[in-house]
Amino acid sequence: MQDPQYPARRPWEPQAQPQIRLTDAQRDSVIRVLQEAFSQGQLDEEELDERTGKAMKAKFGADLAPLTEDLGVTPQGSPAGAGAFPFGSPGGGGGQRPGPKEPLPSTPAERWVAAAAHGGNYVFPVVAPLVLFLASDKISPYVRRHAMESLNFQLFCVVGGIASLLLSWLVLPIVLVVAIALGWAVLPAIASMVSLTGQNWRYPTPYRFLKDDRADTPPGS
Repeated sequence: MQDPQYPARRPWEPQAQPQIRLTDAQRDSVIRVLQEAFSQGQLDEEELDERTGKAMKAKFGADLAPLTEDLGVTPQGSPAGAGAFPFGSPGGGGGQRPGPKEPLPSTPAERWVAAAAHGGNYVFPVVAPLVLFLASDKISPYVRRHAMESLNFQLFCVVGGIASLLLSWLVLPIVLVVAIALGWAVLPAIASMVSLTGQNWRYPTPYRFLKDDRADTPPGS
């Protein structure tokens, strides 16, 4: 006898499809569409910030649909209503995530925060980029990438400076200390200006202590 709490599904009844959660790449594809709409004048800055915030918090495709449906373009760049699944395949493949050399989408506010991750080292070395890096999951991938790069540079300066001072009786470590001091004085300012343009920045350090798979690993690798 069939348990009334668990009735058997009839063959002709469609089985409900579970909602599949969005990936970071799918959210990024929508943010790129919003950024492009802003550059073309379809959105003002307030609308861009509002929709970008909603896109970053979205969990399912239905949460993203209202953010681009009035722009006439899907996240893949095809005209709206073309019949394509707007946020990648149901399996979660989505669009391609930007590689480490490709700039991430960003708003003007995010660019200023990213600049603070670099310039803040003149006031609060290590602390400024560390705080922004830890909070970047709630801010933006663009801020995360710049904060992580700035933090790596500061850690390299600290470790390299201490090691060089301990070996200061040699000639080469003294040269390294001078190079680190000059780099610390100049490079964060340059990085701040670059981040304000929406571009990537890489400090010329031979080693990075922190690596972010979401930002630095190309899709499929």
